Amino acid sequence: MQTVFHPAQSRGYAKHGWLESHHSFSFASYFDPERMGFGALRVINDDNIAAGQGFGRHPHNDMEIITIPLTGALAHQDSMGNAEVIKTGEVQVMSAGTGVEHAEFNASKTENVTLLQIWILTRQNGMAPRYAQKLFNRSFFENRLSVVVGPEGSEKEGALFIHQDAWLSLGRFDSDTDIEYALHDPQNGVYFFVIEGGATVAGQRLEKRDAFGVWDTERVSMQVKKDAFLLAIEVPMA
Repeated sequence: MQTVFHPAQSRGYAKHGWLESHHSFSFASYFDPERMGFGALRVINDDNIAAGQGFGRHPHNDMEIITIPLTGALAHQDSMGNAEVIKTGEVQVMSAGTGVEHAEFNASKTENVTLLQIWILTRQNGMAPRYAQKLFNRSFFENRLSVVVGPEGSEKEGALFIHQDAWLSLGRFDSDTDIEYALHDPQNGVYFFVIEGGATVAGQRLEKRDAFGVWDTERVSMQVKKDAFLLAIEVPMA
């Protein structure tokens, strides 16, 4: 088993007036040659957007983009004709493919929105752009890690899908819980990100916003603390 530990305070940080962002990996003006990604996982941005503010229309291509609001709601518009509001409890996926332009703004004029935006390299360039979002009831991932985004076919299990052999799982825990994460592919790695609370993953203690990457293994044991909210991102490492 190989591992990498990324404490919360080691992330890149940027503040642009209306936007406060922490970058798990090199992004925009934050560059660290040791933090260029984790396998096919390229970006985890932990954003706090002021009321009524947001990102104007901008392009993407050949990237799988997942957005998870943590508090508040995000208004989304794109060149595919989608105009949606993504609320806390929902997950949004966008396959940029051959190219898409989108804008995202805080849907509230009075309260901030906080969110995680995740970029994963696509399996195949030049795919048709696509968009989807879904509400996941708390019971879906209560006291366990449940897949909310996976490869094509994952929709049969109630998840969203992207064009990559990657799995994103969420878990909320209302008691101390011992669990084991079994990788879908032993050639993959899994990046654990603590949204709230704490956990011990493969012997490494993690607190809020800490992250721990694991690869060259088939299973990962963990002890999750009461009130923890966890994200696990399994991706190809090659």
